[in-house]
Amino acid sequence: MNPGPSTSSAGPSGAGAAAAASWGLTRYAEWVRLAIAEAQRVAASGDVPIGALVVDDAGAVLGRGHNVREAEHDPTGHAEMVALREAGRARSSWRLDGCSLVVTLEPCAMCAGAAVLARVDRIVFGAWDDKAGACGSVWDLPRDRRALHRAEVVGGVLEGECAGLLTGFFGPRR
Repeated sequence: MNPGPSTSSAGPSGAGAAAAASWGLTRYAEWVRLAIAEAQRVAASGDVPIGALVVDDAGAVLGRGHNVREAEHDPTGHAEMVALREAGRARSSWRLDGCSLVVTLEPCAMCAGAAVLARVDRIVFGAWDDKAGACGSVWDLPRDRRALHRAEVVGGVLEGECAGLLTGFFGPRR
């Protein structure tokens, strides 16, 4: 089992750090709740209920997405890819520096790689993925020292709620 909410970057120290971390986690939880709502939009499509959004440095949502692999017969139709594409269109740029990618499940290698290539500053996610996670569980692409860009990773935000989406989906199927 993975630890609770954690971040990879060292922030300010002392009492101010605790306040900043608390404020950050509160903000991240608000964003993850929006991603959960997006995940619930997959409905009866047969897609795994994963939701994502891209938020700019001012807190505005630039892109939203949920899995559409089954609905659109698209192997790249992961929630993160959908949200990153929409954010790129909203910004008229593939560069999403200053943005955070927020997801209900730890991104896979494809999605973590796309986030790094898009230059997002941060990846925030809810549930850990011990089978295919690429932000610390199986691989750690956003923090690979060989990468041209590194993103901060904050995992385990509202982990129970996000994991519940997946157990609710997969439980009857197994």
